[in-house]
Amino acid sequence: MKIRFTAIFLFTCFCAFPPSSPAQDAAAFAVADATSGHLLDAKRPNKKFQIASLTKIATALVVLDWLDVGKQDPGSLATVPISALSVDVNNPIGFEVGDKMSVRDLLYAMLVQSDNIAAYTLAEHIGRDLQRNTQSGSQPVDLFVAQMNALARNLGMKHTIFLNPHGLDNVESPYSTVQDLVLLTSTALQRSAFRFYVSQKERRITRQQPDGKTLDYNLVNTNELLGIDAIDGVKTGKSARAGECIVISAARAPESVQNPDGSFTITPRRLIVVVLGSLNRFTDAKQLLNNGWTLYDEWAAQGRPLKK
Repeated sequence: MKIRFTAIFLFTCFCAFPPSSPAQDAAAFAVADATSGHLLDAKRPNKKFQIASLTKIATALVVLDWLDVGKQDPGSLATVPISALSVDVNNPIGFEVGDKMSVRDLLYAMLVQSDNIAAYTLAEHIGRDLQRNTQSGSQPVDLFVAQMNALARNLGMKHTIFLNPHGLDNVESPYSTVQDLVLLTSTALQRSAFRFYVSQKERRITRQQPDGKTLDYNLVNTNELLGIDAIDGVKTGKSARAGECIVISAARAPESVQNPDGSFTITPRRLIVVVLGSLNRFTDAKQLLNNGWTLYDEWAAQGRPLKK
C-alpha cells in the first residue's frame, strides 16, 4: 500500500470573498490554507498596515536560519547591550546591561511573551557575528534587519518593509499586509522549532547577571487563544499605530483519500488567520477561524481550486 503526500506551494487568492465574514471592524484580515497559501476569506489583503510585534515572526526565522546554517548552539549566551534597554521602557523580565541569556531563552522571551529587549538582544548578537563574517562597517542590528528584508524578498512579500527586529513603531514605520503575513507564517510553520516555541503557554527562562548570579523568570504567552479550538500558535502584536494584531494557526487531522491504484493521497489541513488593526483581536481571530473551517470544507469539496 502506497501513501502519497500532497503539498502545494502556490500563493493565490480569489478577488471576491464571502460578504458576511466576521471581524468586519478590523482594518484587515486573511484566512488562508497554510499549505498552499490560498486565501479563503480576506479584507484588504494587500493594503499596507503597521504590524507591531508580528514582526518577530521574521526575526525568529532569521535567528533559526542563523542557528541552522552556522550550526550554532542555541544554548550559547548572548549579552544584553546598553542599547537594548533604550528600546522599550517596559521590562517585565528585568533585563540589565551585561546580563547574559541563551539564544534559546531569548527566543522564548521574544515569541512567548513578545519581549522587545530580547528581540533587540538577539539582533545585536547575531548582527555582530554577521559583522565579523562580512567585515561590514554597518551596525550589527542594521545587518540583522537587512537579513529580515532579504527573507521577505525571497518569500515574495512585495508589500513589506522591516525597520527593526521588534516591531515598535513609535519612531519608525515598518509595514506589511495580511497577504504577506500569510506567506511569512506559512514558511515559519514549516519549521518544527518555530512551531514548538510559539505553542508554549508558559516557559521558565534564566538570565545570568554580570556578578554571576542567576535569576529565573516565568514567561506567560500573550496569545490567549492557545489550546482553544486546536489553536497552537502563532503571535500577537499591539501598538498605538497598529492597534491589536494577531496571527493564529490551527490544524485538523489530515485528509486521506484512496486512489484507484490503491495508494493514498494525504492532504494536510491547517489554517492561518491574520488580523490587523482590531478592536478585539482574540474574538475576531476565533470567529474567523471557525468560519474559515466552513469555507475550507466548501473549497475542499470543489477540489481545492487555486486559479482565479
